[in-house]
Amino acid sequence: MDSGKDTSQRILDAAECLFVEHGFAGTSMRQITSAAAVNISAVNYYFGSKDGLFQAVFERRAEPFALLSIAKLNALQLAKPACSAVDIAQAFMGAALEMGRQPEHGGLVFVKLLARSYVEPHPRLKEKLPLRYGELTQRYLAAMRLALPHLSDMEVAWRFQFMSSTMFNAFAGNNVMRLFMTQPIVNARDPHKVAEMLLPFIAAGLNSPAAELVTPSTTEV
Repeated sequence: MDSGKDTSQRILDAAECLFVEHGFAGTSMRQITSAAAVNISAVNYYFGSKDGLFQAVFERRAEPFALLSIAKLNALQLAKPACSAVDIAQAFMGAALEMGRQPEHGGLVFVKLLARSYVEPHPRLKEKLPLRYGELTQRYLAAMRLALPHLSDMEVAWRFQFMSSTMFNAFAGNNVMRLFMTQPIVNARDPHKVAEMLLPFIAAGLNSPAAELVTPSTTEV
């Protein structure tokens, strides 16, 4: 007979896979209860609602990722005090990939869940994300400022925004080329290949000149 913990974990595991595959809005409670082999009352008992379940699915993965990301940055700065912006990007990306290799933290499902959480933010997460990732973000921004002294704090923040958005959108497995080609040459479902192809692109963006030096003037003559 299942214990309460077994039942709640089964619900979380089923919901996690479905949220990754279909997104929050595209996943029905019927799909979750069917995949977890429970009835709707069990979901309501443990999580209160679909919103509460989504928050619980996210919460059990968020803390390990935040801790690992900070640990990666700590190790980088200890080994290489004058680290580059690309080193910092590798540390950030490496944390997601390492979590993806750990079955107890969701394996590759975690990487895609995290990507979904960034690409399709849920109202509940707007309250929780700053609490979970506030320290992580501040630490990485501070490191980026040191690595990119030619940029203003505002532009560093924009580049971190673009870097993280691009990374998590790519890890979500979104293959835009499928919209235009019947047999796309890009495999966007392999996180390690995504990381390998993505890093040079991110490096070029991080190390480009300040925006005011490359943005054409819009002033009319």
